[in-house]
Amino acid sequence: MPNADEIRAAQRAAWARLSASWEKWDSVIMDQLGPVGAAMIERLAIADGQQHLDIASGTGEPGLRIARLAPAGRVVLTDLSAEMLDVAARRARAQGLGTVETRVCSADDLPFDEATFDSVSVRFGYMFFPDMAKATAEFVRVLKPGGRVCASVWVKPEENPWTSIAMQAIATEAVVAPPDPDGPNMFRCAAPGYISALYEGAGLVDVGEWDVEVELVTRSPEQYWEMISEHVSLAAAALQQVDGLARERARAKAIAAVIGYEKGGEVRVPGLARCIGGTKPAGTEPAQPPT
Repeated sequence: MPNADEIRAAQRAAWARLSASWEKWDSVIMDQLGPVGAAMIERLAIADGQQHLDIASGTGEPGLRIARLAPAGRVVLTDLSAEMLDVAARRARAQGLGTVETRVCSADDLPFDEATFDSVSVRFGYMFFPDMAKATAEFVRVLKPGGRVCASVWVKPEENPWTSIAMQAIATEAVVAPPDPDGPNMFRCAAPGYISALYEGAGLVDVGEWDVEVELVTRSPEQYWEMISEHVSLAAAALQQVDGLARERARAKAIAAVIGYEKGGEVRVPGLARCIGGTKPAGTEPAQPPT
C-alpha cells in the first residue's frame, strides 16, 4: 500500500490534470453541490468579520460564498493542487472578493498558528485524506475556542446514481479496481457516525450529522456523460485504460441508463450527501510548547 506522501503526490497529479475540466463544468458542479454548501454555512453561523479556513477547496466553494457573507473578514482557501486553487483565485477576482487568499498545503499539516480561525469547512475532502485523524486534529488546532467545523461526505453509491450510473457503465469496459476500504476513495466515509467519531476523538463537542439531497442537472443524457467522464477522477482514470471503441460502448450504456432521469427537457440525477458539524469547546487553551 502506498504511504501518505505517495498518496498525496498521486492526488496532486490527478487534480492538476482535472483542473481544466472542473473549470469547464464549474456552473453545473456548483449548482449540484450548492445545497450542501448552504447547509454547511448555516451550521457554521458565518458572521461579518469571520476568519474562515476552507480545506480541499478545489475551485473555491463554499469558501467564496462565505467571503461574500463576511466582507470584513478573511477567507483562506487551501488545497493540495495549485492548479485547482488557480481556478479558485480567478473566480474570486471575477467576483470582486478581495479578502480571499489561497494556500497550497496538505490538510494534515496546516501552515497556520493555533487558534487562528473562527470556522473551518471541508466539503468533500475528508474521504481523500491519507490520515483523517491527523487532519481532524489539525482543524481543531487552528480553530479558536468556540469555533465551528463542518464537513460533508458522500453517502453510499446506491444513494448517488449521478456517479454510479456512469461508473457501472465504465466497469463493463475497463478494469475498475474495488476501493481499499481503509484508503482514500469517494465513499470511504459513507457510514453514519464515521466522521462524528473522528470529531469526538479530536475533542469537538456539539457534534451532529444530517443528510442533504442534491441533483446533477444537465441538458441531455449526452451532456451528462461528457461531464462525468471529464471531471470525476475515477471515471477519467478508468477511461484512460481503454480504446475509443470501448469508450464509446461505455458512453452508450451510460446514456441509455440515464435517459430514465429526463424530466422537462433536462436530466436530473439525484444524490445524497452527509454534513457533519462540531464545535471546539470554549475555554480550550492552546497547547504550550514543552519547556
